[in-house]
Amino acid sequence: MADEIRAEMVANVWKVVATTGDTVAEGDTLVILESMKMEIPVVAETDGTVAELAVHEGDVVQEGDLIAIIQG
Repeated sequence: MADEIRAEMVANVWKVVATTGDTVAEGDTLVILESMKMEIPVVAETDGTVAELAVHEGDVVQEGDLIAIIQG
């Protein structure tokens, strides 16, 4: 079962914390977005392994854009 993590707003990718292949737990930070001078952590919603990381530092994401896929 795969869980897709998507952007909830337009933002800049400020920092990528996780990498493909990392084992994560629910609540672990994957990426930190920056919007309107606020840092917004994007967290894993389930335990699993990062199967895909679709963003890089400096990218701009739109609402609904894929950030990561977590395999449970």
